[in-house]
Amino acid sequence: MIQTLAYIDPQAKIAANVVVEPFTVIHKNVTIGEGSWIGPNVTIFPNTKIGKNCKVFPGAVLGAVPQDLKFNGEETEVIIGDNTTIREAVTINRGTVDKMKTQVGKNCLLMAYVHLAHDCMVGDNVIIANGVQVAGHVTIDDNARIGGLCAIHQFVNIGRHVMIEGGSMITKDVPPFVKAGRYPLSYEGINSVGLRRSGFTNEKINEIQDIYRVLFVHNTNISKAVKVVETQMSATSERDEILSFISDSERGVMKGFHLRKS
Repeated sequence: MIQTLAYIDPQAKIAANVVVEPFTVIHKNVTIGEGSWIGPNVTIFPNTKIGKNCKVFPGAVLGAVPQDLKFNGEETEVIIGDNTTIREAVTINRGTVDKMKTQVGKNCLLMAYVHLAHDCMVGDNVIIANGVQVAGHVTIDDNARIGGLCAIHQFVNIGRHVMIEGGSMITKDVPPFVKAGRYPLSYEGINSVGLRRSGFTNEKINEIQDIYRVLFVHNTNISKAVKVVETQMSATSERDEILSFISDSERGVMKGFHLRKS
């Protein structure tokens, strides 16, 4: 159902059962999948693809050109996965020549006033709370949870099943399975609640915790700690994922555990 007060470019491809509310503008080369709802006063710019059963709330702006002075009009895009909800006043910019797209996975929730800049890659089942500002070229892996009002520096990588405390400034990479917070951003333990909800066994959770005790709690140099984990802890998919994440980090990983100053 498309309201008469909405504008849809003839070159847009809208599935038959999509609802488009009044005062929404949908430009050319936009694709919207079956069962999606596009609320009032939404603007969807060219080269935006929205999956099935998505919800886009009032004031959202999707597919605008990047806020990047190097952008030169390349044919880049925004891709939104199935069953994703985009709340009020969210902005998602197109990609640049770096990745040629900005992408949000399936079953995600982007709460009100989230900004997702160019070339960001967001995995499946990610929740980004109100007011989070994500700079360009950021990667957020599956099942991550980002607390409200966080600011994420460009080129930061955030691993799977991470929980980040609201109001954090994230300038370093955050390895998988952990909780992070404080300033500067640092390790606060593993995300045991999130891991249990995702089906991790107690045995697996304890294994991950043992790895991070070596990496972040024993006050060991991170390079030395990595060697200890490599040589003294059994190889598992989770261990190897953590070590690969640290090895591949270009910005460096966040700090280990430290006590809050009174």
